[in-house]
Amino acid sequence: MTRRVAIVGAGIGREHLHAYQNLPDRFEVAVVCDRDEARARDIASGAGIASAGAVEEVLADDSIDVVDVCLPPFLHLPVSVQALEVGKHVVCEKPMVTSLREADQLAAAIATSGRVFSPVFQYRFGPGMAKLQALINAGLAGKPLVASIETHWNRDAAYYANPWRGTWKGEQGGAVLGHAIHAHDFLCAVFGPVARLSAFTGTRVNPIQTEDCASISMQMESGALATSSITLGANDDTSRYRFVFENLTAESGPLPYAPASDGWTFSARGMTTQEQVLAVLRDVPPVRQGFEGFLEAFDDAVEGKRNRAVTFEDGRRSLELVTAIYQSARLGAVIDLPLIDSPLYDSWMPEGVSA
Repeated sequence: MTRRVAIVGAGIGREHLHAYQNLPDRFEVAVVCDRDEARARDIASGAGIASAGAVEEVLADDSIDVVDVCLPPFLHLPVSVQALEVGKHVVCEKPMVTSLREADQLAAAIATSGRVFSPVFQYRFGPGMAKLQALINAGLAGKPLVASIETHWNRDAAYYANPWRGTWKGEQGGAVLGHAIHAHDFLCAVFGPVARLSAFTGTRVNPIQTEDCASISMQMESGALATSSITLGANDDTSRYRFVFENLTAESGPLPYAPASDGWTFSARGMTTQEQVLAVLRDVPPVRQGFEGFLEAFDDAVEGKRNRAVTFEDGRRSLELVTAIYQSARLGAVIDLPLIDSPLYDSWMPEGVSA
C-alpha cells in the first residue's frame, strides 16, 4: 500500500520530501503545507505535489494517511494531537514536544487514536548501526563498559542572525536540546536507558540565551558509564561515538549528521576474535540510511510488521533526559532517572521565561 503524506512545514520538510520520494513503493507526498504558502509551492513545484497554507485544509483531507510535522517545536503538540484525532498517522520532528507534561498529553492522544506516532531520530539508521547491532546480537560484544559521545559543531554569529535562534522562547533549549539530542538517542539505542547523571552547561561561544556547551556524565541502567561532550565552538562539525564492550570496541567515523553511516571500526578483544567479527560483518545486508531508513521502519510499524521504528517511548525518554540534564545543571545535583516529581515537569525553561 502506498501511503499519502502531507508535510506540514517547509523548512526541514524539504529533506523529508526527498526521503519520501526515494521510497515510491511506500509513500506518495500529496501536499506540502506552510503558513508561507509561497515557500510550500517552492519545494512542491515540479514534483506534481499540491501546496496549502493552512493545516486545517490538510487535516480535513480524508485521502491523507500520514501527517509529517516539521513545524517549530511549540506547535508540535497541538498539530500532532489534531492529526491523531482525525485518524492520521504522525511523523514528528524533534523534539516531539516541549515538556514532559506535553509528552503525557500526547501519549493519551496516541492511545485514544490507535494510530502510529513516530518522532524523528534518523541518526540511528544506517550500515554502521546495523553492523554494531549484528555483532551485539551475535553475542560477540559482551557487557557494555563505557561510551563517549562527542557533538562538536560550529555555530557562529551568522547562524544566530535569525532572531528566534539562541533564545529560550524561540528554540525551547540550546545545544543539549537542538544539537545533541540525536547523539543521546543513539547512545540509549545502543547502551539502554540512563539511570543517573550529572551535567554542566555553559554559554561560552556566542552571546545567546541558551547553552552552547555541555559536559554530561551518565550511568546507564546496565551499570555502563557514558560521557557526552557538546560544543558549538569547534572549527568544524564533527560527531564521534565510541562504545567499549568487554569483548568489542566500536567507533564511528566523524560525519556530523550521519553517524550510522559506513566508516565504523570494530575491534575485538578478550573472548572475541577479529575473525569472528569479520565473519558477522560479511553477512550484514545493505540497509537504508537516515530519513529513508527511519521512514521505512515507520511504514513497517504502520503495516504491523516486525520493525525498528522509533516509538513515542523513545521520544519521551529523550525528553526526560533533556529535563534531567537541565535539572542537574541548575541544581548542581546528581539526578536519578526515571524522574519522579521533577520541578521541571511542566517546563524546563529557566525561571522568568515562558514557553
